[in-house]
Amino acid sequence: MVLIGIEIFAVALSGGWAIAGLFELGDHVGYALMAVFGVGAAWLLLQLWHKAARVDPHG
Repeated sequence: MVLIGIEIFAVALSGGWAIAGLFELGDHVGYALMAVFGVGAAWLLLQLWHKAARVDPHG
């Protein structure tokens, strides 16, 4: 779970940085994109956590 969570957040943050850099949107828009993608990554991680807990509730 930890490894997958780190990878999800890394993709979210680097994706926001890359999109802002590609379209030359500036630092503030880049940070906003990172925040939006980070919230999406947190939601995905929560969904993954719930599904994993259903498969192995004691692990």
